[in-house]
Parts: sequence; structure tokens; C-alpha cells
Amino acid sequence: MRTNDFDSSSDEDDVREEDLTPFHISWLPLSVVGSSQFLGICPLPGCKYKDIRRSLQRDIEELQSQGVQDVFVFCSRAELCKYRVPSLLELYVQSGFRLHHRPFTDGDAPDLQLCCSILEELRHSLDQNRRTVIHCYGGLGRSGLIAACLLLQLSLTMSPNKAIEILREHRGGGAIQTVKQYNFLHEFREKFVLYQASREESSERSVSR
Repeated sequence: MRTNDFDSSSDEDDVREEDLTPFHISWLPLSVVGSSQFLGICPLPGCKYKDIRRSLQRDIEELQSQGVQDVFVFCSRAELCKYRVPSLLELYVQSGFRLHHRPFTDGDAPDLQLCCSILEELRHSLDQNRRTVIHCYGGLGRSGLIAACLLLQLSLTMSPNKAIEILREHRGGGAIQTVKQYNFLHEFREKFVLYQASREESSERSVSR
């Protein structure tokens, strides 16, 4: 892809390399739940907001250099405009990534159906041995929540507090940021069991017809 295919390339020309905000992908080892895979968690590529100045081109190239194949994005299109990467989703596709856009509100938790849908897609990507990264704006709240739910889903012995501890070891103390996210995580396993049961019941009714 050419440099001028990226958003805000003129803005990037104004930022010296040494002034760019670092872009770091944290690779969460799923060996803690018996899997050989790693799940990548990162902040929003190319973000230009307040004191954050990232280069979209460099960040996309970093994802490529680390072999990323699938990207899950939890930011809305409105957020992407706010953070000055309005065409990020299209750029992901153009750059050869398999895109999963599953937005939900910053600081909030997704509804259970959306959460289960995200986890199903995530597990499918990981089961295919595809190098997978998830991100929201900071790679802390929403991304941390989804990653923690994945840990709980993959291990019946994993506790919510242990999942939070693991996420904070890899992403810092800001992972799982709000009371809503904390409560959602602590209620997730019980609600997930009920959700699965209701899906099976619905499926059985459909077959019996």
C-alpha cells in the first residue's frame, strides 16, 4: 500500500519520529487456560487525540510485521472519526487483514448476545491458528473485558479476579476499567450458561416443528 493511501498522511509528516506515541501489542499467552495460542491486545492504531500521536502507516506495518491476520475492533465509526482514523476499517481490509467490527460503548460492557458472538468468532480465529489482535481505543477496558471473558470461557477453574489479575499483568493496572465491566465479568459465567441453555432450547423447538 502506498503511503498516501493512509488517513491523515499530511498530519503524520508534521510529527517527528521521536515524538510519536509508542504502539505496543501485548501478546496474552492462552497457555494459562490450556491453549497454545496467543491473543494480541493493542491500542487504536494511528490515533491522534489529545497528547497521543501515532502514525497509522507505521502501526499497520507493525501489525503486519508481527504476522497479524485477524483484527477485532470494538470502537464505533464515530469514535474512529473522533480519533482521526475514519478509514481504519477499510484500510484493514485493503492491507489484507480479516476484519471483525463489533463495536460497543466505551466504558461499558456489551450485551450478552454480542459478547457471545464476539467470543465465538474469536475462538474460531484462534482455532484456525490465525494470529489475532483485539483493540478498542486504549486496549484496556473493552478489550480487557473481552479477553477476560475468553479466559473464563476457556477454563472452568479460572476465577474472574484471576482473569483481571492476568490482564493487568499484561496490559497494566487500567485493564477492566469500570464498575459495569467488573460486574459483567463477575456475572459472565452464570449468564453464559443460561444463554447457552436458552439457545439449545430454541434449537430443539425449531427441530421439533
